[in-house]
Amino acid sequence: MTVEIPPRYADDLASGRGAPIQVLVDGTDSNTGNIALSYVIRIVQRTAADMTGAPPGITLAARAWYNPSLESRVYNVPAVMGNVLMILSLMLTSLAVVRERELGTLEQLMVSPLTPGEMIAGKTMPFALICLADLVLITGVALLWFRVPFQGSFLLLLLAGVLYLVSTLGLGLLISTFSTTQQEAVLTSFLFIMPLMLLSGFMFPVTSMPLGFQWLTLANPVRHFLEIVRAVFLKGAGLDALWRQYLALTLIGGSVLVLAARRFHKTAA
Repeated sequence: MTVEIPPRYADDLASGRGAPIQVLVDGTDSNTGNIALSYVIRIVQRTAADMTGAPPGITLAARAWYNPSLESRVYNVPAVMGNVLMILSLMLTSLAVVRERELGTLEQLMVSPLTPGEMIAGKTMPFALICLADLVLITGVALLWFRVPFQGSFLLLLLAGVLYLVSTLGLGLLISTFSTTQQEAVLTSFLFIMPLMLLSGFMFPVTSMPLGFQWLTLANPVRHFLEIVRAVFLKGAGLDALWRQYLALTLIGGSVLVLAARRFHKTAA
């Protein structure tokens, strides 16, 4: 919480014209913010009563930054982007590779002149392009249909989408290495989808979770992507404010993709 006292505050207070002050409260933790705000109101009322000897006439004008009208769609629609891309990329990648194994064509690819890296790229790049097109589609729907304000950079949003898809596509590839049938791949994907969604901050704020779960969310790429999307859409944040999230997506994506590639080589061999 921050209390801002404007210039000539003392002169206005002494003249009896009324002296405004501004209180800025961090609303991410609503309970703590409301308690702090109630303390401020009581302090101001008591101080004014001591100075004037009469009940003060205080006008409270509350305004929420970045979402003044407190519309849920402004906050939730950009976050839907992360969950849609996660489900789409996980399902497409895991099912496609498992289907190749069911049909027996995966073994034919292994004896071809293709290198393992080329096979992984061939299996992931088409789905990456589909998911990027879906990213553009969801962004257009959010801006044109839901009228969600966009204050940031489209290039930063695209960069976040690419790094995020590296993580989710790698996770889908990893699931395919543990699955032998498409039904098994679908069920395994849901075992990942629900925890990733619940620990992303989409349904519940991360700050309201137990401390152990808050640490666990640091390994969740969905959390970092949602933080970037909401900050870019609503706050117009730049790379200087979001570099930690971009770095986390890079580390998570690289680790998952390397692990998935090694598992893919081992199971294919």
